Amino acid sequence: MGLFERYLTLWVALGIVAGVGLGLAMPGVFEAVAALEIAHVNLVVAVFIWVMIYPMMIQIDWSAVKRVGQRPQGLVLTLVVNWLIKPFTMAALGVLFFQYIFAPWVDPQSAREYIAGMILLGVAPCTAMVFVWSQLVKGDANYTLVQVSVNDLIMVVAYAPIAAFLLGVTDLSVPWETLLLSTVLYVVLPLVAGMATRQLLGRKSDHTVADFVARLKPWSVAGLIATVVLLFGFQARTIVAQPLVIALIAVPLVLQSYGIFFITWWGAKWLKLRHDIAGPACLIGTSNFFELAVAVAISLFGLNSGAALATVVGVLVEVPVMLSLVALVNAWRPATEPAGA
Repeated sequence: MGLFERYLTLWVALGIVAGVGLGLAMPGVFEAVAALEIAHVNLVVAVFIWVMIYPMMIQIDWSAVKRVGQRPQGLVLTLVVNWLIKPFTMAALGVLFFQYIFAPWVDPQSAREYIAGMILLGVAPCTAMVFVWSQLVKGDANYTLVQVSVNDLIMVVAYAPIAAFLLGVTDLSVPWETLLLSTVLYVVLPLVAGMATRQLLGRKSDHTVADFVARLKPWSVAGLIATVVLLFGFQARTIVAQPLVIALIAVPLVLQSYGIFFITWWGAKWLKLRHDIAGPACLIGTSNFFELAVAVAISLFGLNSGAALATVVGVLVEVPVMLSLVALVNAWRPATEPAGA
């Protein structure tokens, strides 16, 4: 592992501190960058995520993608956790904490909005960052692509009905612009670029492809750090102004993340999945499609609502939590299955 990868947790921690500090020192700069968005998808963040994803996309082997159907257990596990378990456990935790445990410190209206924001996060499985987490645990790139793609297809038809049911509303609509633009930016474009790169370099030798991906890895980590700086910079004033509220919202979100991870891990062990399939399957179920959740929260409850704040806290919590889970997946890799098996 290179210097960046070996001390990734440290770099992310420094990125969080730098993001909050720069956001407070130069709020105008971060406001200008935050304004560079289309359909609630920030274009600068999209570029950094693209940089993170591109190296993994080069590793996609379409002949191997076609064989995923021969071992569908990992895909089935992901779908069951994402659509039959995760939304409902998120709603249950939200109600438990904000209507009971945290009730003395939160007014009822705010509590309802925080619960709504958590639900919107829970019904939105991650699209982009999954590729980063899969790469960090040496996951099967081909299988990860199929898992993400099928989840995106299901999201088109399942997101609105499940979210509307849990929220108790009848007029919830999916922000199609956000969903489609995110899919194009985070999956389609880097995939096409990766395929073209692989085909071009593959004409020379397989070693050429592997060497090129190795050279890109520091840039991928740098993209992750830059994303962290921006995300925390965007919310620096909120973090400072409402630290208690953010901490309260973070508690059930963190518990949900670890709970879903261990449920999926148990399921993977029960199904006897290979580690390079089990790891990404657990991480897909744990992370969230925060752009979609934020967009829906703003459209339903308003920009300054508790629901919007809860989705933003989901963004802030995700990277540190996911890095800890990446470390667990790597620590639990069987000695009989080397990295990249």
